[in-house]
Amino acid sequence: MLTKRELAQMIDHSLLKPDASYEDVARACQECIDFNFKTLSVHSGLVKRAADILAGTGVGIDATAGFPLGAMSTKAKVFETSDVFNNGATEVDIVINLGALKAKDYELVRYDIQEVVKAAAGNIVKVILENYYLTPKEIAVACKLCEEAGAHFVKTSTGFAPSGAVLADVRLMRQSVSPAVAVKVAGGVTTLKDMLNFLEAGATRCGTSKSLKIMAEYEAYENR
Repeated sequence: MLTKRELAQMIDHSLLKPDASYEDVARACQECIDFNFKTLSVHSGLVKRAADILAGTGVGIDATAGFPLGAMSTKAKVFETSDVFNNGATEVDIVINLGALKAKDYELVRYDIQEVVKAAAGNIVKVILENYYLTPKEIAVACKLCEEAGAHFVKTSTGFAPSGAVLADVRLMRQSVSPAVAVKVAGGVTTLKDMLNFLEAGATRCGTSKSLKIMAEYEAYENR
């Protein structure tokens, strides 16, 4: 069984609701500090505010770019990526160009990610595949394109599609990339059991807004 700290360090504590307020950001930052979560996930417009609060705490900031659709131009994704790192982000989650992937325009898909990786300048880039819209073959192809483009993680979902992470998809993603690329799950991870099942399937990072519930379940298990 993972220690409490090990578990917390696999969680990107998510605050990605459309109406997240400044008070929500402050509260989520404190929760990250209290539980030692790996990062706080926020929209790009909230990065600077979160960075000011989290400075010196050791908690990272996982920003979004090209989120949640991934259908904007590469230049737009690149600008947003540069902006979030300039404002204090430590990692970025972008959404793959689903339309290009469906059209088998693999050169564009790869280029889109490569340019973001360049803009990230060595910082961690996670690419959201939004698996709900993809076939297993498309998931495998997308994973390979992400690795070829230099991404550090492939990720299951934004949390905005009709469904999120699925165990079979996570296993397929793990099989479709080398050990150099990690797998992140998000979307519908609401319990400790969910998270442990996904970790067993090959994920090493979990994005969830149910972080406090998961940690409470861990503490109850630990103290039983």
